[in-house]
Amino acid sequence: MGEESGKNDGPDGPTGGAADTLDLRGSLGARLKALYQALEQEPIPELFIDLLQKLDEAEAAPEGAPIGRVPV
Repeated sequence: MGEESGKNDGPDGPTGGAADTLDLRGSLGARLKALYQALEQEPIPELFIDLLQKLDEAEAAPEGAPIGRVPV
């Protein structure tokens, strides 16, 4: 009963040492880097490109001008 609940420093549980923490961080870092690199290779969805184009038009248009329409 003298042990803290949830703590398992035996052969079946984590030791909580600094080396384990560094290994875990390195592993997570490598996986995140691989995920982000794969994400960079994905094509940009057409809808997102359209939204960015509309935003550019809105920023360039004079105040009060309709957006997405060509003046006649």
